[in-house]
Amino acid sequence: MEHQEISPAILYWGTPVVLISSANDDGSANIAPMSSAFWLGHGAMIGLDASSRTTQNIARTRQCVLNLASDDMAAAVNALARTTGTDPVPAGKRTRGYRFVKDKFAVARLTPQPSRHVACPGIKECPVTMEAELVATHTMFGDGSAAAAEEALILAFEVRILRVTVHENLRMQGEGLCNRVDADRWKPMIMMFCELYGLKQGKLAHSNLADIDEEAYRPFADLSRKGKIEAVDVYVDVDADVKVVQEANSERAHELGADNH
Repeated sequence: MEHQEISPAILYWGTPVVLISSANDDGSANIAPMSSAFWLGHGAMIGLDASSRTTQNIARTRQCVLNLASDDMAAAVNALARTTGTDPVPAGKRTRGYRFVKDKFAVARLTPQPSRHVACPGIKECPVTMEAELVATHTMFGDGSAAAAEEALILAFEVRILRVTVHENLRMQGEGLCNRVDADRWKPMIMMFCELYGLKQGKLAHSNLADIDEEAYRPFADLSRKGKIEAVDVYVDVDADVKVVQEANSERAHELGADNH
């Protein structure tokens, strides 16, 4: 089949849906769904709207939990998808139908899962949780200058994974296999072009995010090409019992649990 040149507004080819939990400055918890994430070793890169509540929380506390949604969690993800922890709602998000929600756990009917090394809770319903600490912050689409960093609309956080937990049924059985995930049982939710999919079942459910015209994201495509953009409010954080699979062997990891936020 021949290739044809196109200019899509977004390049969401398919990545796992992550529900990022973080600590608000009043001690309450925030949750933001996103899919701009990838992992290398025990590190991860996550892309977020620079003005979002989640971004502000991570920058302040240097902590978060990356909770991976399974393909049966579409209702929870959609309940969170067009909410924000920022009050008043930024203009750009308001025009796309976002609303302020203080208690994200309640609106999505999710359960806080106590963390060991970070102040914010994980999400019990998510089959995978990863407690993480901030290592470095990178600006996207800029020239690396201090001025560009101040005006950045999108930030990439490099985080170190401190602790991983999974639902018991995801652990492989057998001697020496307790720290391995049974990939045949792990069914992550995948976001592709703002729709929700599973690995084998096709489209799971209509995504509330898909109600937003893809062209609303066009400024980001322009930004990556031109290096500048008019001021807009962006949406990138789009804001069973568990058993420990693996923990980072680090004294700093143990200290993080006592941090005062």
